[in-house]
Amino acid sequence: MNNKKLEWQYLVPDTAKFADMFNKKYPHLISPLTELQQRLMNCLKQLCHTRSPSRFLLIKAKEEEEYFKLIAETIKSIIPAHSKPIGGKYTITSVRIINWQQASTLEDNFAAKDVCTWQAWVEQEQLFGSLYCYKESINLQPGLVHYVNGGILLLGANTLVSQPLLWLRIKQMIIQQRFDWLPAKENIPLSIYIPSMPLNLRLIIIGDNEVLAALHTMEPDLLRLALYGEFELDKRINNAKDIAQWCSWVNTLAHRQGLQALHSDAWPELIKQSVRYSGDQLKLPLCPHWLTRRLKESVLYCYNKVINATALYESYRTNIWCESYICESMQQDIAEGQIMVDTESKITGQVNALSVLSFSGHPLLFGQPSRISCVVHFGDGEIHDVDSKAELSGNLHTKGMMIMQAFLMSVLKLDRQLPFSASLVFEQSYEEIDGDSASLAELVALISALADQPVDQQIAITGSVDQFGRVQSIGSINEKIEGFFTLCNTRGLTGNQGVIIPHTNIRHLCLNDHVIQEVRNNNFSIWPVNNIYDTLEILTAMPFSNEKRPNLIDCIRERIIKIQNRQERQYLLPFGLRWLAKRVFY
Repeated sequence: MNNKKLEWQYLVPDTAKFADMFNKKYPHLISPLTELQQRLMNCLKQLCHTRSPSRFLLIKAKEEEEYFKLIAETIKSIIPAHSKPIGGKYTITSVRIINWQQASTLEDNFAAKDVCTWQAWVEQEQLFGSLYCYKESINLQPGLVHYVNGGILLLGANTLVSQPLLWLRIKQMIIQQRFDWLPAKENIPLSIYIPSMPLNLRLIIIGDNEVLAALHTMEPDLLRLALYGEFELDKRINNAKDIAQWCSWVNTLAHRQGLQALHSDAWPELIKQSVRYSGDQLKLPLCPHWLTRRLKESVLYCYNKVINATALYESYRTNIWCESYICESMQQDIAEGQIMVDTESKITGQVNALSVLSFSGHPLLFGQPSRISCVVHFGDGEIHDVDSKAELSGNLHTKGMMIMQAFLMSVLKLDRQLPFSASLVFEQSYEEIDGDSASLAELVALISALADQPVDQQIAITGSVDQFGRVQSIGSINEKIEGFFTLCNTRGLTGNQGVIIPHTNIRHLCLNDHVIQEVRNNNFSIWPVNNIYDTLEILTAMPFSNEKRPNLIDCIRERIIKIQNRQERQYLLPFGLRWLAKRVFY
């Protein structure tokens, strides 16, 4: 058994090893995508090549201004400016006849003005231009496709998914390399004939997974037509070179926003917040939107326009405080007993599981302990998942329950069904639950009920379990730990309280200062475990299987044998007495 408590140093990223580096000045990155997004950069170079077979590029990224600007600037550094005018010129005669001719100067009304431009959302007239006719007056206005004719246009995927006709038209024009004037509505023809013009355009579509999937559903051949690239959202930190490159990226973003470079004491605080955002001590975020927002918000707390640790900390703490009303209200309900969660006694068949709550429209995820209970009764060996039967659980939760049952039947090595049936439920849960992160807690509750051995309610659990009893990592580990810690701290820390987490989640820890301080003072503990056996021994003070000591597996088998013996005696009785014996003996 390994029930060693986690030292406080593991609860936050280790920035001390980079302390000497924070005093250095990091220059701005001249070409950020070349250094940080090599896969994406390769895709951009392919698209920009004059002999590229593809005229479309899908990029998985957020539809935020920072992404569009960064990609557009990179493209302009790859594609040289037009050496001669591209596009054309429309002239209107006195008899309402429109003629087109090749552009001779950049001042011509439909001559290309740039090699790349972007628009997150675009309408029909903004993209394709417009035609205005009033009496004898005719006015033609160019659109974005004319503005970057001969170059590359960046559009948000949402605008194409929401306007299917827009996508069909621009796709056809790009493929046929010809711009045709079309009516805004299909059932209303143009009032006048306008000649087509050559169109040499390539299109980049930017969107997240969900929107790109919707676009693929709408256009199944898109992946065949297009290149595909991704904006990688984090950078793995393996050495000092990696951290230096990330610091240069942050200073680059600050410079782009007109901000000063960060003070040396700001780097450890920003790294801690970044790890909290990325969810991994070995990865730092590259998301320009998130980093830029953190820098801008911190400036509001600066006294000399230099972003330091205090400014970063105060802005972050203020944001969390503004978003924590719902979290604090639910914690108060638990503290006042409106939601029942035990944190002191030992109870058979009951476990405190760590869960995370999210509400639509609310930006914050927060952890809350959930009480899982299990009761056993005479039956045919079936384990009833009450939440599943009440249609209050998702597929992942159901899968976790099935894996848990398979492990138990395997480890007990029974030659027949259990003479018990069990009922498992998330108490006081009124919304749908999903995920398998509670399967470890549910298995503990079930074994506790079968063995009739109590579980320490001072310790909460999170983790999923496989069919061999190994504990697997889960998400939102920091929010879950802090949720249980807040409850214990409100009721008073005893020194015996803590949480059990998967050992593989250690690298994901980045807890707040209050939790770290209480762990350092031995008032709160965190136990990393690798399997169900270590978990049970911590919670019940009894090993699962041990030939030399009382153990849980023997308790379960003795109880099964006792029930089976009762059943055999009952069959020797007349029917009426047998019916009565079932109610007397069990």
